[in-house]
Amino acid sequence: MNSRTFFSKLLMAAALVVPLSSSPSTEAHAAVFVSVGIAPPVLPVYAQPICPGPGYLWTPGYWAYGPDGYYWVPGVWVQPPMVGVLWTPAWWGWSGGLYVFHPGYWGPHVGFYGGINYGFGYTGVGFVGGEWRGGAFFYNRAVANVDVIHVNNVYVRNVTVMNHSTVAFNGGVGGIQARPTVQETAWSHEQHYQPTANQVSHQNFAAQDRAQWASTNHGRPTVSAAASVGAFHDHPNNPALAARPTVNNREANQDQRIANGLRDGQMTSGEAARTERTQSNIDRQVHNDRMANGGALTDQERQQVNREQNAASRQIYRDNHNANSIGQNEVNQGEANQEQRIANGERSGQMTSGEAARAQQNQANIGRQVHNDRAADGGSLNQQQHQRINREQNRSSRQIHRDNHNSNRDGKDR
Repeated sequence: MNSRTFFSKLLMAAALVVPLSSSPSTEAHAAVFVSVGIAPPVLPVYAQPICPGPGYLWTPGYWAYGPDGYYWVPGVWVQPPMVGVLWTPAWWGWSGGLYVFHPGYWGPHVGFYGGINYGFGYTGVGFVGGEWRGGAFFYNRAVANVDVIHVNNVYVRNVTVMNHSTVAFNGGVGGIQARPTVQETAWSHEQHYQPTANQVSHQNFAAQDRAQWASTNHGRPTVSAAASVGAFHDHPNNPALAARPTVNNREANQDQRIANGLRDGQMTSGEAARTERTQSNIDRQVHNDRMANGGALTDQERQQVNREQNAASRQIYRDNHNANSIGQNEVNQGEANQEQRIANGERSGQMTSGEAARAQQNQANIGRQVHNDRAADGGSLNQQQHQRINREQNRSSRQIHRDNHNSNRDGKDR
């Protein structure tokens, strides 16, 4: 059956798509309206990839709909648009003789998602895979695949699942017979945020991949889940590699933790200089290994990098939890902002490991200089020192901008 015939047989009654953004909305469902005349396939059964790092939240896979019919959007770990929000998954519901799509959204609570059991904490009602505690997200290891070497914010709370159905829609014949609770109805009126640009890119990429179309895979998509959006983009035909966190993503996570430590005062400039130098050395090693192997890393090289990053991770944790601290100040905030930009560049693929190595070395030199100046002047910087640091950070900032906007990219094992 060709796609044109398949499309006509689905009896699409209406399809209105409005571009998504991460702007606030009191009703996120206003973003997309899709209704079709045939039910979505059952949910595929899959294993959750390991969480790539602190701060990532799991977003379950779902069947979306396009001109060629249903297609599977893999479950994926993503970063939320802000601290404190949770993801309410997309779902299909039977209404007025059609299956209506309700897109997912971010909000302070997990709302109604049709009673669909998406797994990994999404049992059909609410979310039990983790919770925010202050500014940090804690993971429930009873349902979330988390490596405690890299993620320390964990707890264990056993979950009893009553609904083991793989049905992907609510209502109608054969659908999940669930209705919103009073609380879920109240939460529907909270301020919601639409999917991030990264999530939109993820869905759009899946829509273009024929292996994800139900008309091609008969309900068994090639990639059911991915460790990150970048991993799926890099390996759309290899589910094992798509489920593996990328090397650059691990680098970005370390940089993010340095930025967080600097920003909240838990990491001093001297401690940051040491960790930045360590990250620079690892980035340089990754760059050199890739150059020697046609852009890729061997399994042995990956294992070596993981060991070094594990050691670096433990040091970052110690630096962020020891007694050394400093009040929030403009200089450390500037250092944190640079680290954030490096992390963003590596995570998006805009900054290569070689470029990150140079950027981290620059930040390490500036951090060491700030530390030495403070140690020599009773813990503070004078006006001349402030001006010198600003000039150096401005030069570093311009280089980071160039690195994040040039055409250099790492290979597909990034």
